[in-house]
Amino acid sequence: MDILKNKTYLQFDYLSRFTGVPAYYNSQDDREHFGLCKNVNKNASYAVHKVAFDDTLHKLALKYYNNPSYWWLIAFFNDIPDAFVKLSERYTTLKIPNMSSIVFEDLR
Repeated sequence: MDILKNKTYLQFDYLSRFTGVPAYYNSQDDREHFGLCKNVNKNASYAVHKVAFDDTLHKLALKYYNNPSYWWLIAFFNDIPDAFVKLSERYTTLKIPNMSSIVFEDLR
């Protein structure tokens, strides 16, 4: 039995950085989960990015994935809890996961 069901992508009638983020219904705990955070295998291959002064998660997602809405994947992969953190003040390098190597883990 699949635990994660009804995968949808968040859509809004207004501009939102969360547009396009996947959402799942978890039948085991009867809750909605947003993003891939609980399901991304952190053993995925990645590139190392040297953080520049003006880097943001959104800019890096645009650069590497051609889509700024994937900022949360970089944040999760690097254990960054704040989407608006000044990256250059806290990090010298970041791991940018390769989208083609992302593997979903079973939550059971």
